[in-house]
Amino acid sequence: MPNPLLEFTEKGIYCSAAKVYLDPWKPVDNAIISHGHADHSRYGHKQYITHHNNVPIISHRLGNINVSGKKWGETFKINNVKFSLHPAGHIIGSSQIRVEHKGEVWVFSGDYKVENDGISTPYEPIKCHTFITECTFGLPAFKWIPQKEVFENINLWWKENKEEQKTSILFGYSLGKAQRLLKYLDTDIGKIYTHGAIENMTNVLRPIINFPETTLITKETNKKDLVGNIVLAPPSAHGSSWIRKMVPFVTGSASGWMTFRGARRRRAVDKGFVLSDHCDWQGLLKSIKETEAEKIICTHGYSEIFSRYLREQGYDARTEETQYEGELAELNTSSKEDVET
Repeated sequence: MPNPLLEFTEKGIYCSAAKVYLDPWKPVDNAIISHGHADHSRYGHKQYITHHNNVPIISHRLGNINVSGKKWGETFKINNVKFSLHPAGHIIGSSQIRVEHKGEVWVFSGDYKVENDGISTPYEPIKCHTFITECTFGLPAFKWIPQKEVFENINLWWKENKEEQKTSILFGYSLGKAQRLLKYLDTDIGKIYTHGAIENMTNVLRPIINFPETTLITKETNKKDLVGNIVLAPPSAHGSSWIRKMVPFVTGSASGWMTFRGARRRRAVDKGFVLSDHCDWQGLLKSIKETEAEKIICTHGYSEIFSRYLREQGYDARTEETQYEGELAELNTSSKEDVET
């Protein structure tokens, strides 16, 4: 029996016909990378291929690597296997990876969301025979409200904190979430200060997106200057000596996990805003339907529950183990930048 077009191996998702891996978690010779988050783009591969908007991101994060960039929909062949990258809508430069060989088409979604956030290239459904989907929020309890409403709430929270002469500290991943927050913060309320990890990544992306002005927090920053303004920081800064210098402050976190009150308590934040760069339950179902795929492979997240539901709906669905972490990835990973500045 011939090998499937894509196999799940100890190193990652492997296309044996092309001898290339998709988002491998162990060092390999040839890797096609869906996006820049740490669980999908790892150090140690000999050759990286990704969307051209992701090239500066992974180069910044991984250092001196051998990487080439592709355009949306650009077909490139490796050992007669056709590959192309298509918008995933997850973060800037995030891709779905389409693989075609001998009339068979697979799509690896990576991480994706269907809501247009205004900074990432919007998600594009791709028809295929087999669709590999994340399930980060694959439960009916997850149902996002439009981001416009979320940002209205965030800016109102900031304004109220300013009236009480407190500094607002808003936590979001240094890549993706932080830039999404930054884009829609109301600078009429006050100034936006940033942690070094967010400032550095945002500067990498400024040639691509027009972001509001930010001020990097340094050792010379006077905490009195922060009062009434807002600070964007990665989750890793929570509870650090860096943040304790900003008293009095109020903390907020933007994440899909804020759907559950318990998550806010566990993370010891004052305010939770439900804002995710992944699909909610309906977004996952809608996306899968639009692919017209016959087979669905469910990976990271609520994969067992979600795949069982898909089978009940008549899909040929199963699960596969990966080392992807979805929205937990950057909570569990600290970079060299996540230090006091």
